[in-house]
Amino acid sequence: MMPRAALAAGLVLGLLAAPLPAMSQPAPKAARIGYLVMNVAAGDPREREAFLQGLRDLGYVEGRNLTIEYRDAQGKPERFPALAAELVALKVDVIVAGGGTAGAMAAKRATTTLPVVFTGVGDPVKDGLVASLAQPGGNVTGLSMASPDLVGKWIELLKQAVPGVSRIAFLMKPDAMPERTRQDYLKAADTAGRALGVHMQVVEARGPKEFEGAFSTMTRERAGALAVLATPVFSTERGRLADLALKHRLPTMFSLRNFVEAGGLMSYGANTRDLSRRAAGYVGKILKGAKPAELPVEQPTKFELIINLKTARALGLTIPPSLLGRADEVIE
Repeated sequence: MMPRAALAAGLVLGLLAAPLPAMSQPAPKAARIGYLVMNVAAGDPREREAFLQGLRDLGYVEGRNLTIEYRDAQGKPERFPALAAELVALKVDVIVAGGGTAGAMAAKRATTTLPVVFTGVGDPVKDGLVASLAQPGGNVTGLSMASPDLVGKWIELLKQAVPGVSRIAFLMKPDAMPERTRQDYLKAADTAGRALGVHMQVVEARGPKEFEGAFSTMTRERAGALAVLATPVFSTERGRLADLALKHRLPTMFSLRNFVEAGGLMSYGANTRDLSRRAAGYVGKILKGAKPAELPVEQPTKFELIINLKTARALGLTIPPSLLGRADEVIE
């Protein structure tokens, strides 16, 4: 039998030699992030929390070893260039560009050296943000969100919810994207309409002042339903858009769930909380030395269908059980 003293000594040596999980993983060095947002007051706090949780999972804790410089455009995308310039002047480690294509382009134009991570744009290649999805090049990368491919799904789901519809309005903000991207959406809408025997009526609104006129046009031309291509400006005004759709008796498909939570009928699109969490992963890699040019742009992997039954009842609409059964969430 081993002497007691020798056994104790062996245990001590063994403990000293064993790795200490909590102490062998030093906390990352302090970081400073710049974050462009369209409108903090009208934003979804769950997206911000998902981003912060993603950073915490990587060891970056706001107030401890992480400082975030928020710059809020307060619903006015024309403010993004000046706000992006402020973040560049602060020499932050990374700029996270919310606010769709407008926010991302402002950050890209403000710097060619500081890393930029966009959190959700339509087509970053055609929008001129990156050279390609696989090899972004330059100092910009991130996550795409909506794409023209989704338009067909929106029209298909609307047709299932309103089987007798023959004319669907398609509301866009024309200056929210480059002309090439706009044309891709228009082509996708036309193709989807033809395939489903539905006439697509394109209606444009550049901002809230044009909403009433846009809905009057839809009513005058007897649209039976509406699909809305979300933009940061539309998202800020989502409650008003949902109210106008209900007022004009238009079953409406949106591309983001927060429109449905504000009273819209349905949405189908990327899970934005998941995109925010994944954006934190990009930031973490860059803070550890990765170059944006070598980080491929990622596309959504989680999509969700949300249906608001309260709004359906207000419209006098019965959602087919087959469609309800496919929903990720039904709001009562």
